[in-house]
Amino acid sequence: MRYSFPWSGRQHTESAPHAVRRQLRELGPWWISSAVLTATGRRLPRRAAVRGLAAAAAADLLVRRVSVPPRSAAGALSHVRPGRSPKPSGRVAAAVAYVIGVGTTEPALGPPAAGLALAVTSDRLQRGDPLELLAGGALGAAVAFSGNRLAPTRTPSPVRTVPPRRVPQPSRPDGAGVVLVINPRSGSGHGGRLGATARRDLPAAEIVTLEPGDDVDAVMRNAAGQAQVLGVCGGDGTVGAAARAAIDAGRPLLVIPGGTFNHFAADLGIERIADALAALRHGNAVTIDVGTVDGKLFLNTSSLGSYPDFVAVRERWEPRVGKPLAAVIALALVVRRERPLAMEVDGREYRVAMMFLGNGRYQPHGFAPGWRPRLDDGRLDLRMVTVAGRLPFLRLALSVLTGRLGRSKLYIEDDPVDLLVRRPDGPGLLARDGEIGPAPSELEFGKLRRRLTVYRPPHRAVLDR
Repeated sequence: MRYSFPWSGRQHTESAPHAVRRQLRELGPWWISSAVLTATGRRLPRRAAVRGLAAAAAADLLVRRVSVPPRSAAGALSHVRPGRSPKPSGRVAAAVAYVIGVGTTEPALGPPAAGLALAVTSDRLQRGDPLELLAGGALGAAVAFSGNRLAPTRTPSPVRTVPPRRVPQPSRPDGAGVVLVINPRSGSGHGGRLGATARRDLPAAEIVTLEPGDDVDAVMRNAAGQAQVLGVCGGDGTVGAAARAAIDAGRPLLVIPGGTFNHFAADLGIERIADALAALRHGNAVTIDVGTVDGKLFLNTSSLGSYPDFVAVRERWEPRVGKPLAAVIALALVVRRERPLAMEVDGREYRVAMMFLGNGRYQPHGFAPGWRPRLDDGRLDLRMVTVAGRLPFLRLALSVLTGRLGRSKLYIEDDPVDLLVRRPDGPGLLARDGEIGPAPSELEFGKLRRRLTVYRPPHRAVLDR
């Protein structure tokens, strides 16, 4: 395979092996930097690494494939021979894109990334054509900012309607008073491996291992009744059962993330067992809200319509095409094949394709929420895609691709304290924290304010989060 680069008058070609070697050479510093950030094991540096590397690769690809449009003779490039344009510097474009991608995701990492970029491009900055350098920088910035528009990084935190309430707990470095329930099958066996680590690090704790066929709710209730601290090692479903038992028994909850996604633990700042053990050792705990629907609790999300299908399709495509395009594909497949539901939401009638309810306000805005800056803000997070008018899917897809979903009349986003939903067509299905089950035709969503006490690690520096 050979690649053509349309720079000016001549046609240049490059063989596939040479193209790969060239890209590795040009993007090598960004691959290494991203690997270092990813190796920290923390969510924000890892996300910054992915965004920075994706922006650098996209900028490099555009430099190789797309020519800068010619400027008129009266423009700033008037000295360039007619019909030709300066070739943007690929190294500068990738460097600028990487710095912006990393810095807008985690500002504290921006200065180190900028220092690396200056070191990598110093020779080119000293000897390169100024117009090529400017063109490369402009292209890199455009690529990075376009990526941020398609998939927003971090929107400003919502107004903090209530201050966080800390509930100091006794220090338990050896696990005394802790009853830890382990789901060894969660996370494809990850929970079992973490359970073995917990046995070693918490020698005074009582360990309960879930067996196939166990009634998880009953096991959690029994454990909470015997514990001073109820611990759980498993995924979001197991953690949800433990949270219900902890609330009923009035016990603080210790969460060890042993599942596949661990959304709740990540929002607490717990991404590995060391985080949970540090919180237990320091006695650092807070009270948080819990969502309710039809008298049942949820820690993360509840949803109606085809949102669970949307998430499943998006996560299947995301590793291959990235989150923004995966969201468009998921909307295309789900909205077209699913029948919209007639719903009455707080007295207003809609035809709803999918509805998302979060326990607390999520970020970023749009229909791919990822994390919560607070778990005690007293609010629900309502996001709803409706179907009305002509070509609703095309309008939705264009809104997602242009970053204007929040302005689409087909999309509704709000942060109510409670919500009443009626389904004129009768009972249907409801998802709570990923578990789908039957639900009545009338549902009331609300919050239990600061009802759950949960351990949270002390504040950490950016590379340790």
